Amino acid sequence: MRRLAHFIAAISGIALGTAAGAADIDWNKVDQALGKAGTNQPGGVHKYGLPRTDLKITVDGVVIKPALALGSWLGFMPMGSGAMFMGDLVLTENEVSPVMKRLIDDGVQITAVHNHLLRTSPAVFYMHIGGQGDPVKLAQTLHAGLALSQTPFAAPAAAQPPATLDLDTAAIDTALGAKGSINGGVYQFNISRAESISEDGMAVPPSMGTAIAINFQPTGGGKAAITGDFVLLGKEVNPVLKALRDNGIEVTALHSHMIDDTPHLFFIHFWANDDVTKLAHGLRAALDLANVKRGS
Repeated sequence: MRRLAHFIAAISGIALGTAAGAADIDWNKVDQALGKAGTNQPGGVHKYGLPRTDLKITVDGVVIKPALALGSWLGFMPMGSGAMFMGDLVLTENEVSPVMKRLIDDGVQITAVHNHLLRTSPAVFYMHIGGQGDPVKLAQTLHAGLALSQTPFAAPAAAQPPATLDLDTAAIDTALGAKGSINGGVYQFNISRAESISEDGMAVPPSMGTAIAINFQPTGGGKAAITGDFVLLGKEVNPVLKALRDNGIEVTALHSHMIDDTPHLFFIHFWANDDVTKLAHGLRAALDLANVKRGS
């Protein structure tokens, strides 16, 4: 984040100041500025979920649920006398440029723009962002940028989620050696790495996007569509990539999400729609090649 701090210091337009003391952050005011209620997460993170429920995206004929691969998010953490934030925005190709321009003009750093999946129809892209300063002013900037997209801010209509999925979730848990949870019709895993991850000396907890994410969406007949990302060190990338391919899981992207992280991390995104037991064992073969926190 060294370049980020210098860059923001040079911006005079929005004055991303450091007026708010870390101990005095009023998250209700930040929520109001963003136009969305956040939730407190482990590691001191205040996080916002912004699922793209407005989009109807398919991959190979599978209608993608927002919880599978269309979840924008923003996470804030106290930093010095203000806050830092990181996030991942799901955008259509026509939304990328106007949102990026507004964020850059107001001093936000763009750390990556890329695909996570292939053959999305219509096409969607993912913009990774970060910044630091007064959390209320940051939230106002983020709201202004996102307002140039069709990202919904209103809470979705209340619905009773199914108590179970058309998946043998216990068998998936056993195969992966972790416990998943149901969210929006998708069975999700967040598996932390064993190392501490930092950005310019500041710890970045798993809830800020440094955990391995694995998602299962049932597609019927004992099958599931899977996607997510493996968060890896450089030396792990090709062994994990090969393990996924050897088990019939397509690798759809390989890139970084951050710039000044330590250790530097790489993200492998994947896709398959196949027998859920076969896929779970293939994912476990890949997980065994990464330095993850067992039982996470």
